[in-house]
Amino acid sequence: MKDLVKIRTALISVFHKENLDRILELLARFDVRLISTGGTKSYIEEKAYSVESIENLTDYPSILGGRVKTLHPKIFGGILARRQKESDLKQLKEYNINEIDLVIVDLYPFEETLASGADDQTVIEKIDIGGISLIRAGAKNFNDVLIVSGRHQYEELIALLEKGKGVSCLADRKKFATEAFHVSSHYDAAIFNYFNSEDEVSALKISENKGRVLRYGENPHQKGYFFGDLDSVFEKLHGKEISYNNLLDIDAAVNLISDFNETTFAILKHNNACGLASRPKLVYAWKDALAGDPVSAFGGVLITNQAIDKETATEINKIFFEAILAPAYTQAALEILKQKKNRIILILKRIRLPEKIYRSALNGILMQEADMKTDREADMKTVTKKAPDVAEITDMEFANILVKHTKSNAIVLAKNKQLFASGVGQTSRVDALQQAIQKAKHFNFDLNGAVMASDAFFPFADSVEIAEKEGIRTVIQPGGSIRDQESIDYCDQHQMTMVFTGTRHFKH
Repeated sequence: MKDLVKIRTALISVFHKENLDRILELLARFDVRLISTGGTKSYIEEKAYSVESIENLTDYPSILGGRVKTLHPKIFGGILARRQKESDLKQLKEYNINEIDLVIVDLYPFEETLASGADDQTVIEKIDIGGISLIRAGAKNFNDVLIVSGRHQYEELIALLEKGKGVSCLADRKKFATEAFHVSSHYDAAIFNYFNSEDEVSALKISENKGRVLRYGENPHQKGYFFGDLDSVFEKLHGKEISYNNLLDIDAAVNLISDFNETTFAILKHNNACGLASRPKLVYAWKDALAGDPVSAFGGVLITNQAIDKETATEINKIFFEAILAPAYTQAALEILKQKKNRIILILKRIRLPEKIYRSALNGILMQEADMKTDREADMKTVTKKAPDVAEITDMEFANILVKHTKSNAIVLAKNKQLFASGVGQTSRVDALQQAIQKAKHFNFDLNGAVMASDAFFPFADSVEIAEKEGIRTVIQPGGSIRDQESIDYCDQHQMTMVFTGTRHFKH
């Protein structure tokens, strides 16, 4: 195994030609022989550098509309030959194959083409065959070959060439090979997921190119990482580094606010809403959201679906919070909110939320479809003698969105599009209800005429009985208990309204 390898021959086959000039200049300076084909060869010639055609080297033309260009023993033999193995060198000489020391490849843009909405045939034509094979061959033989697997490595390659004066070392070759297998595995995962869009093959392929180290995980003694493209979700304008727990709250906040169309403000703590209100004017939505639980709001994550103005920012600035997300801010609002140097201020972009959810479990991964169901009036089946009026229907829709985004067992109490209180993450539904009632009373809410939403059915009539004694007159729940009739009968006996949606919204 040789540590240092003089680069004598380089094969270049790239889709994107930008930023290639400096590399060509350095390779020419170090008298590196260039081999290329198609558009890359034409580009190199336009820059007045000497380059040999792969077709001339292989004595075989590019065929099938360019689908087959580099797939030839004279190319792959030159890459895969082990320089320290006498039999390999003998065969190179026997078949007149030249060693290739550097391979520069930039794959067809499969993911970009897919994201553009192109038709299937166009997408399939962007599945690279020769390029991916060159990458794998070069990476496999990193002992002798330096493989550059994309334009994102051009700057690093330039630095390597300048420092080594056309010579590569083993440590660099192995590093580039590691990146090459990352590129090839990510590329193959994207193609597999495209073909397996209907989940016909029971297999999971997840690959993220972007990753960041977080300060720590949920607690300081745990390491934490995020893999994904946060820049496509929000733009950070101000504040400290976003933490693992911040990201969990932001994820819950973004999913919650996406279900509201009216002007809405929400405050979240530990992934649950502790305050939320919908109002015609943003500042009123903020004030009523804060009134839901001004204690828990301390250190929370705030989110709204409207641009934040100076008046609203002035009110928000009165409390301590970790982060705020909004689609926009006025300049005056930003000047107010930026007064705290650590406060995280984010512009929320329009995004398509993931349709699948993953989490680790035991020695594997659980996957499920995201809960995209938002129950509306058309989903409500009145099961009591008394039917809901328009205002009650509006509040039931509001409360049911909230309970959908609240950890189970969950109960939400709401009125006039304002969250009064939630019972969150309790081991029994009655406990969740009693928690919500106690909290609502603590903050001086009048529960008379309020709506109760439950994420799952009531196993007994005790919950509606407790609710009725507190003045709650309207109930929305999935239904489905073998004892549903007991709850229905109690509601009828006490002139309450109850609707079933038929959809459970457990969240664990």
